[in-house]
Amino acid sequence: MFRPITALCIACSLLAVVAKSESPTSAGNWPAWRGPQGDGTVESTDAPTKWSESEHVRWQVAIPGRGHGSPMVFGDRVYVPTAIADPQQQCVLCFDRQTGKPVWTAIVHEGGFANRSKRSANEKASLASSTVTTDGQRLFINFLNDSAVRTTALSMDGDILWQTPVSDYELHQGYGSSPLVHGSLVLVAADNKAGGAVVGLDRETGRIVWKHDRPKKPNYSSPVVVRIGDQDQLIMTGCDLVESLDPATGKVIWSVEGATTECVTSTPSDGRLVFSSGGYPKNHIAAYAADDNGSLVWENAMRSYVPSLLLHDGHLFAVLDEGIAVCLAAADGDVIWRKRLGGTFTSSPVLVGDRIYATDEDGKTHIYLASADGFQRIAENEIGTSVFATPAISGDLIFLRFAKYVDDQRQEFLACIEN
Repeated sequence: MFRPITALCIACSLLAVVAKSESPTSAGNWPAWRGPQGDGTVESTDAPTKWSESEHVRWQVAIPGRGHGSPMVFGDRVYVPTAIADPQQQCVLCFDRQTGKPVWTAIVHEGGFANRSKRSANEKASLASSTVTTDGQRLFINFLNDSAVRTTALSMDGDILWQTPVSDYELHQGYGSSPLVHGSLVLVAADNKAGGAVVGLDRETGRIVWKHDRPKKPNYSSPVVVRIGDQDQLIMTGCDLVESLDPATGKVIWSVEGATTECVTSTPSDGRLVFSSGGYPKNHIAAYAADDNGSLVWENAMRSYVPSLLLHDGHLFAVLDEGIAVCLAAADGDVIWRKRLGGTFTSSPVLVGDRIYATDEDGKTHIYLASADGFQRIAENEIGTSVFATPAISGDLIFLRFAKYVDDQRQEFLACIEN
């Protein structure tokens, strides 16, 4: 386990002061799950397009334990969650962005791990699958611990500020929903078979400002806030519903039967339509009119269960779980093109400028144009042998979490990839 580095204490304190005045959406930051815009896109033209185990890797650092939470980048630091089996610890790890040197480790929970011997969880799941988010002054993380989902706020130096139980949780596949900062609140979802909730927590105190009960069904999507006309709407898909809530109060704006029972993906929007995708018990990609009380506009039977959708220039780009890249017309769902990439995908694709980066479970990243003019490959790169986390983009750097076997032991790593 990493320990705080004494020699860096003064520098760390100064960095924390600087971070407080920096906006999470400032250039170079990837401050939350799905990035600065919450939709998996970033305006960058300098991100690397070529790397390997031995080329274009600025640094690579081992991560203790296991987790699928994506890297979060803010200022000069990179943050990832992890779960260490022995001793039972759920932690947030902080690294120096430039060098990869560990800065601090925050132990958020000790003990309380779910009973994995029941095999009720998906083998691909981890106990650290949520992504850290920040408001520039605090860090927020969700963990499933002791049969409940708990949200924790940390200082920028890793001290626990508050911790709030959100909902009891009956383990089914796992838990991986990430917190979302919106206004003065942190929005958290904890759908599960015992009956979950979506809550708005006060960022400073962790107090539950509002709570919206959800059906007793398993579901894994993260809350997303989209702008529809002059109104913010918090969209939740799954539990056989598509729901819109007022993110400030939790009151229902509209709710319709739709989507499917289990969704994992995060919803993009074009300012009128919101797009749902899921894979159990039915496969679907669908569009709902958020400006018309959620009326169904179109639906098809494609399986985009785990990787989230990208929306660009009037088109939806998806990587289906079975390794097929597709381009759909956002207005009507018509298939523009399909291309088999191969492999199996859990990581979500990201859009960097006009380039899509899609990483499969074996560590191969496919880079191709986000274009309706057919599939246009740019590059393929490999690192590691196991990838479940989505990469983070910071200017001309890519931060990728992966695993490989070292001396016959599975070991996780965080790498910084450069041009």
